[in-house]
Amino acid sequence: MSQVEVVPVVGSKQQKQFLALPWKINAGDPNWVPPLRANQRLLAGFGEHPFYNDAQTQQFLALRGGKPVGRISAIINHAHNRTQKDKVGFFGFFESVDDPAVSGALFDAAGAWLAEREMTVIRGPANPSLNYEWSMLIDGFDTPPFFMMTHNPPYYPALVEASGFAKAQDLFAFYGEVAMLQELKKDTKVIRIDQQIRERFGVTVRDMDRSRFREEVEMFLRIYNEAMSQTWGHVPLSKAEIHHLAAELKHLIVPELAIVAEVEGEPVGVVFALLDYNTRIKKIDGRLYPFGFLRLLYNKRAIKRIRLVSTNVIPKYQSWGVGVTLAYAMLGPSLKFGIREAEFSWVLESNDLSRKSLEKGGALKYKKYRVYDKPLA
Repeated sequence: MSQVEVVPVVGSKQQKQFLALPWKINAGDPNWVPPLRANQRLLAGFGEHPFYNDAQTQQFLALRGGKPVGRISAIINHAHNRTQKDKVGFFGFFESVDDPAVSGALFDAAGAWLAEREMTVIRGPANPSLNYEWSMLIDGFDTPPFFMMTHNPPYYPALVEASGFAKAQDLFAFYGEVAMLQELKKDTKVIRIDQQIRERFGVTVRDMDRSRFREEVEMFLRIYNEAMSQTWGHVPLSKAEIHHLAAELKHLIVPELAIVAEVEGEPVGVVFALLDYNTRIKKIDGRLYPFGFLRLLYNKRAIKRIRLVSTNVIPKYQSWGVGVTLAYAMLGPSLKFGIREAEFSWVLESNDLSRKSLEKGGALKYKKYRVYDKPLA
């Protein structure tokens, strides 16, 4: 077998090879869902994306006999290192054939690039950060992912660990069916807690304001930033990223599935769910243009699966139980919309409150993901 050569990606030809590789690696996996091609190009650093206003990246291709057999990005997220006060570099957009010689050469190249820039740890996968696609699937390969969740070949964890990486943090996805939602809707204990929170603290809830849709999405993201400030590894979204994400989510968010909690008229918490667009993304093979976006967004009510992305409460109000009120407020709209299945993701292993609340509510912990670290010194 010929030797592996790892080269930095330069020029449009190698960019196309880098972006096309997931289709080759995952061709035999019926549960794999292709990325949205235009979005992936920007996230990988081949176009203007606000994340890279404060980050650096270098992409690498692994070649054997001149043909691509693997890829990786080395990423320095300056916002992360300022926020967390460390020198962590990241790897992302990792793909490889099942060969430690290929994956090892890729990790060596990414690690060397990061070490040259004084990073002391390499962490990942991050595509390109915690605020986008994050972590590697290590358990739960038998079902397809929900929207914006990662999925990879089962041999990937072994390749990563063979290169000296160790667990930094695990994340979980929880699954629930409509019967669980119906039971929670009638749960007298939950109803009583919700009423007590509303009466004691003056908490009110409302739907997203359709007339101010873009501003509301940006408000959701600002609360996300503040609420996640104490979460392991969190880096706040920049203003430019908030504007960019708000523009993207404007077409994807269903207002009925987005709830705001307020105290004295001021938003203090939000919860929103995204429809699981993955079946449609698979049908259009990740191509939004020229007509793929119409097939993606047509008749949203026909989609009966949601991913509960985030229940976020400003730290000052987190001890009030506002999260319970938000979660309960989401049940009615979800049932009315006709949702049959829901995923709650992702939940950090270290987030005992969210994990135990979901388990007590009857949700099934059915997928496990991992973020890896490796010292570079």
